[in-house]
Amino acid sequence: MFNKIYLKFKQFMKENYKFIIFLIVFYFVLTFPLPYYIYAGGGTINIDSRVEIEDSSNSSGSLNFAYVKELKGNVASFILGNIIPSYDVVKEEESKLTEEEDANDIYFRNQLYLNNANQTAIMLAYQKAGKKITIKDSHFYVIYVEDKLDNGLRVGDELIAIGGQKLDDVTAYTDFVNKSKVGDELTVTVNREGKEQDVIAKVREEGDRLVTGISIITIYDYVTDPKVELNFKASEGGPSGGLMLTLAIYDKLIDEDLTNGLTIVGTGTIASDGTVGEIGGVKYKLNGAVKAKADIFLVPKGDNYKEALKEKEANNYDIEIKAIGTFDEAVEYLENLDK
Repeated sequence: MFNKIYLKFKQFMKENYKFIIFLIVFYFVLTFPLPYYIYAGGGTINIDSRVEIEDSSNSSGSLNFAYVKELKGNVASFILGNIIPSYDVVKEEESKLTEEEDANDIYFRNQLYLNNANQTAIMLAYQKAGKKITIKDSHFYVIYVEDKLDNGLRVGDELIAIGGQKLDDVTAYTDFVNKSKVGDELTVTVNREGKEQDVIAKVREEGDRLVTGISIITIYDYVTDPKVELNFKASEGGPSGGLMLTLAIYDKLIDEDLTNGLTIVGTGTIASDGTVGEIGGVKYKLNGAVKAKADIFLVPKGDNYKEALKEKEANNYDIEIKAIGTFDEAVEYLENLDK
């Protein structure tokens, strides 16, 4: 039996070897990498299913992230990108990695940005809903270092003290630096990979300020009542989804239904004071919202809103677009949808 199958397979290969070789070569040609990225309309993610809050209310509609689809350039994607009108081909930029910054630095920074965005959304939503959130502790992390010294600060360092003074907030660090002189080498105590150690931060002048050439982000330890848990995949969420995440958490904390049975998609960062910030890739996110048959697309005011309107008119999209400047504006707009 096996021998017959083998003989048939062998005969098939002899009769079709040219075509088989062609398919193999064709496959490798199509998948040959090119120095481009292809951007296209992505899709949406229902935030309601990713946020768990004790004894929360259920909505009749949904609040959703919009995301951009990014394809690494190869021959096949390059051809499609130049054929399909909604696709854009962008030449690959030079690597962002430098001698001072490696892939681990970039990954660590992106994770902190994500954590910070999620925490901002939770804190603002609880505050606006009149629910209890208690900050237990604060952690100050270095997310960027402009010039590395041999014994200086590194991305990922948690700042503990400067000049022997314990840090209670980021302002304490900047105040200490501003009281120093250009060229001073300040002793900074950090937690690096679980161990405390002293390193050097050199003071220099930047405009009318004294700085040490680093960027700092604050991550909090906090307790909420009711308890909240976010269940996003590593590839989901981020700063550009801040507005929608805040709305989704707030919607679960209040008795009213913000969605009014509608599918609402949106984008925009959120600040601790409720200000909505602009983002990139608006037209791709709008395209994803349309593919998801969303009723409303919430977008930051300004250039983002203008870009969304232009894209809607160019493609005759059947979707309502609303410009949002603050969290309160978004809530007011949604609360009045059924009036």
